[in-house]
Amino acid sequence: MTKVIRKIRKFSGYSFSRKIEVMEYFYYLLVTQIIYKPRFISLGKSSIVKKNLFITPEYMSLGSNIFIGPQARIEGAGMWHNKLYNPILTIGDGVIFQQRCHVTFAGNLKIGANTFVAHDVTITDIDHDYKVINKPIAQQELIVNETEIGENCFIGSGVKIQAGTKLGFQCVVGANAVVRGEFPDYSVIVGVPAKVIKRLNNSTKCWERVTG
Repeated sequence: MTKVIRKIRKFSGYSFSRKIEVMEYFYYLLVTQIIYKPRFISLGKSSIVKKNLFITPEYMSLGSNIFIGPQARIEGAGMWHNKLYNPILTIGDGVIFQQRCHVTFAGNLKIGANTFVAHDVTITDIDHDYKVINKPIAQQELIVNETEIGENCFIGSGVKIQAGTKLGFQCVVGANAVVRGEFPDYSVIVGVPAKVIKRLNNSTKCWERVTG
């Protein structure tokens, strides 16, 4: 009882906006664990999915302590123009998505534990084929290339991670970068198209600029 009283006193000392934030947190925690949980492949404890634009939980396996911010669109493409796909999105523990993130997948897309995804980020493992002449590109087959983001990464706002991208452990991607390709552990990645500008020197444990 003493612990409860301490929590009540602590809450009463919060500002009005902080009180709203705390109450909203517990509301979405209950909604996620009671309403959403049965619809996911799996969903760990203390994970929160806020009000979204569209989500396909039947194709998603989520760990614990995950936060998915509002207005997210997370969509597995189980079928596209009568062709079946096998989409699976696996998200590790402690991953945070800020608002308006867009994730589309038709294959096995993975996001490692404790990765932070800032607002307005797009992540996909899908390209649209375009080689059939006079057929709208949006109606052509999907080209699926496995996309994987390592643990402890930081994905800046507005980043576009394209199909086939593989980020190593603890990579940093600068805001608005357009990323495609494979990038090693401890890389700082920026630009359009994105390239590595810094890497951790394992010998000196210092971050060093990449030249050339």
